[in-house]
Amino acid sequence: VQLQASGGGLVQPGGSLRLSCAASGSILGIDTIEWYRQAPGQQREFVAHITLDGYTMYGDSVKGRFTPSRDNAKNIMYLQMNNLKPEDTAVYYCHSDYISTQRGLAKDVWGQGTLVTVSS
Repeated sequence: VQLQASGGGLVQPGGSLRLSCAASGSILGIDTIEWYRQAPGQQREFVAHITLDGYTMYGDSVKGRFTPSRDNAKNIMYLQMNNLKPEDTAVYYCHSDYISTQRGLAKDVWGQGTLVTVSS
């Protein structure tokens, strides 16, 4: 089972990006999806999460600007990022503690990360 994050890039301050996290590998169901980010020289930071039922939670620095969502039928999760700031520059990762597959339960699954750069 794999999580593939994509959608990063260069954006000007105030702009928007939508990240995607696609799961592959005979998926039966995906538990809570979390988004983290890590800026150069910084520790990994919690950004947001969305549960299987659609409940969301946010890190303080992104409240009101970022929104996670998911399409359970397609096993794709999204992070809509609006009003981006230079301090949002980081590599963004998706993660799930539990993914149910036809071959069993996969635990602690991380995507490979996608780089978001906010700069004028």
